Amino acid sequence: MTGQSAVKGVYSTSSKNGSAAPARKLVIKPLKSKPKLPADFESATWAKLNEAVSAVHGKKGVALSLEELYRAVEDMCLHKMADRLYSNLQKVCDAHIASQLQQLASSQTSGSVLFLEQMNESWQDHCSQMLTIRSIFLYLDRTYVISDSAVRSIFDMGLQVFRLHLATHPEVEDKTVAGLLALIEAERNGETVDKALLKHLVRMFTSLGTYAGSFEEPFLAKTTQYYRQEGQQFMQESDVAEYLLHSEKRLSVEFERWQQYLDTPTRKPLISIVEQQLLAAHMPSILEKGFDDLMKQKRVPDLARLYVLCARIQALEPLKAAFRDHIGRTGLALVLDEEKDKDMVSALLEMKVQLDTVLTQAFQKNEQFSNALKEAFEKFINQRQNKPAELIAKYVDVELRAGSKGQTDEELETTLDKALMLFRYISGKDVFEAFYKKDLAKRLLLGRSASTDAEKNMITKLKTECGSQFTNKLEGMFKDVDLSRDIMMSFKTSGSVKSRLPPGIDMNVNVLTSGYWPSYPHLEAKLPDELTRYQTVFKDFYLSKHSGRRLVWHNSLGSCVMRAHFTKAVKELSVSLFQAVVLMLFNDVDSLSLADMRDASGIEDKELRRTLQSLACGKIRVLNKEPKGREVDDSDVFHYNSGFTHQLFRIKINSIQLKETVEENKKTNDQVLQDRQYQIDAAIVRIMKTRKSLSHKLLVQELLIQLKFPIRAQDLKKRIESLIDREYLERDEQNPQVYNYLA
Repeated sequence: MTGQSAVKGVYSTSSKNGSAAPARKLVIKPLKSKPKLPADFESATWAKLNEAVSAVHGKKGVALSLEELYRAVEDMCLHKMADRLYSNLQKVCDAHIASQLQQLASSQTSGSVLFLEQMNESWQDHCSQMLTIRSIFLYLDRTYVISDSAVRSIFDMGLQVFRLHLATHPEVEDKTVAGLLALIEAERNGETVDKALLKHLVRMFTSLGTYAGSFEEPFLAKTTQYYRQEGQQFMQESDVAEYLLHSEKRLSVEFERWQQYLDTPTRKPLISIVEQQLLAAHMPSILEKGFDDLMKQKRVPDLARLYVLCARIQALEPLKAAFRDHIGRTGLALVLDEEKDKDMVSALLEMKVQLDTVLTQAFQKNEQFSNALKEAFEKFINQRQNKPAELIAKYVDVELRAGSKGQTDEELETTLDKALMLFRYISGKDVFEAFYKKDLAKRLLLGRSASTDAEKNMITKLKTECGSQFTNKLEGMFKDVDLSRDIMMSFKTSGSVKSRLPPGIDMNVNVLTSGYWPSYPHLEAKLPDELTRYQTVFKDFYLSKHSGRRLVWHNSLGSCVMRAHFTKAVKELSVSLFQAVVLMLFNDVDSLSLADMRDASGIEDKELRRTLQSLACGKIRVLNKEPKGREVDDSDVFHYNSGFTHQLFRIKINSIQLKETVEENKKTNDQVLQDRQYQIDAAIVRIMKTRKSLSHKLLVQELLIQLKFPIRAQDLKKRIESLIDREYLERDEQNPQVYNYLA
């Protein structure tokens, strides 16, 4: 050791016999002169290190061990030679890298892949060599470099030198980038490429810190150009479903490419370019060219793919608009096709089921799309005023009629719920009510209802939808039927009545409250004496129980079961009251003319002709007509068909008069219009009574809000004029556009 002062110490020894020997002194004296490094220490040491670095660069074996080289670096650092050592090392690395890139720049290699392989080899050699060199100069890296923030680590120094020399040879960088882009395009075209090579060279730019400027910008530009051309070509050559599938695959492939060898920040712009060039740029054409076909062909998976792709590019609004427009066009075609009115409701229900499937399975139950479906249905179904409401009511009538279909209660419930769904969309609910009430009356009076529970359940549903006021009359009809049942039970068990009734006849009477039921024409007929007597007895009995009431007999709603004797068999005929009156005329004669039957039956001419058509011109002919034909003429003669045969004992003869006629349909619609006028008048008076004075424009706006059915402004004006004439309102003297309420 070296030093200027002496260190003195004392130690003792012992003899063999154990006695202590005299103590001796140990004296350490300073060196006579300070030790000095050999004059060639730095050069000799660097020579050894330089030789080792050159061997690493030359891929040769190093003569000295790693420990010897490490000690050499440590010695130089301890003797304050670290800065010169770092500078010398940088110069050596600089010279080597310069020569390597010069070789690449002057390379005559044909083919981009071969050049990329050479570039990758140089880069991999550089990285491995710098790691080896760093391990040799580790002491320098951990002392000198750390102590000075301005000095780069040995590996980073190598990267900086490589980057600087690469910049001095732009042709090398350009050729490398061009080769990489060509390789990526080849992969996009379906060719097999060396992904490891791509990954290493792309990571080279990342390591050098030139990824964004040197590689990413040209890569994104090339990607934009590629997918712009591909999008235009594919749109012309393929259908929409194929194009959507191709776009989905492309997005997936580019995402995998980013995961495999691209830098993290590239993901967003790369995917955005693919979305823009393949989807956003062509979405209007996709929706216009193929959306309707996808809907018509029920291609739910393709629609689901379209929805997901539109969501990626924030194009759900155009998709929703296309969905709404498709529903509108398709639905309007069904509603306006008068030739297919019979199947309109079934077609609309089938359409709704398909749309619900698309909404659920393809459009992810998106609430906005659900609202668009509702808006479209409400718009197109009300384009044809009144008719859809009428047909929905008739559809419900068919479903609730006895023997319409062999449905279970659950199936009937489901069918009614579907019909009710269409009912929600119609604005003319009063039209539905009018036709539903008329059909319900026939089902109740003629015993055609499939299930009383189903009938009452339907009314409960309507009550939930529209309130108790909507179903008040319908519920009243059921009450009348129940009361009539009780009245007839009391009538038939009354002792004073039994003795007055004609034998062999059983009659059932329904007593209807006129305010609940549809209005029916009062048609006269000369009933057989037995029926007339029965009516008289019942009338006397009823009025004795309910004084102050008036009974009016509606013969057109009556039905009979009568026994007919034919040559070969006796049959029971289920007929209307008018049919029964006509048939009973043949009890005394075998043939009658039209005029004879008109006088004998007292039935109005038009009704009589329809009745005879059902008996002599239909499928079941208990009368024969001369001459034969479908129409009844004044000169026709009718004969009792004694040879009539049928496999059934009880035969139902359909009554043409029980089917809805054009006149009845018109009458129902006219009644709806009349009821609407009353509602409009009441609404006007109610508003004006509250507001006292109101302008025409504000009054019309208020009425359009309050009224629950579609109405034109000119129709409202007519009702206002009517109320002015009846002195409920008056025009303001100063401003004729303002109305005043008259108390």
